[in-house]
Amino acid sequence: MTPTYIFDLDGTLVDTAPDLLDALNALMVRERRRTFARKEIDHMVGRGAEVLIEEAFRRSGAPMAPSRIEGLLADYLVEYHARLAAKSRPYPGVVETLEALQAQGAPMGVLTNKPREMTEELLPSLRLSRFFGAVYGAGKRPYIKPDPRLFAEILAELGGSKKSAVMVGDSVTDVKTARNAGVPVILLSYGYTPEPAATLRADAVLDRFSDVPAAAAMLLGL
Repeated sequence: MTPTYIFDLDGTLVDTAPDLLDALNALMVRERRRTFARKEIDHMVGRGAEVLIEEAFRRSGAPMAPSRIEGLLADYLVEYHARLAAKSRPYPGVVETLEALQAQGAPMGVLTNKPREMTEELLPSLRLSRFFGAVYGAGKRPYIKPDPRLFAEILAELGGSKKSAVMVGDSVTDVKTARNAGVPVILLSYGYTPEPAATLRADAVLDRFSDVPAAAAMLLGL
């Protein structure tokens, strides 16, 4: 039996932080706020754009007025979309591992809370869309991770079964998604979670993406 792999995107397959950072700093400059270094935002970007903006305003002076969030979020997304794949790159070992899994006939999908239109633009830009039989981004359905309906729907589209499926991500949201869906979960330690991955009670925590297939086989008893 071949495992079915459902992958998170940001912080799991692709290091998108450089482009997220540039978009944030463009917004900060326009707002006459200080800019941020990469090391300051690595654990800020995993909770969504709205939280990222709120945290950046808090750290750079006066908190953002709640009435401004909608407009600032829209402006940020414009900035980010303009540089969506300028610096973002797959993590080491991702392409080679996906190629090996594809050669084995493993069904693979992407399940992310990144906006659907950006997800469907980013993956082809990085030549990653060729690996995935289904891609679900925020907006494809009226609900997002960790709602288990998403996992069930993408799994059905891939033709996989729950007894041979695994979630691969980097955050507590991915752990909750897997738990709600009743499947094992693997976390990558290099992601964007504000809490260390080792504290999130995943079934396995890996430092290298290339170790995902072996971990999945062990967890699934294959």
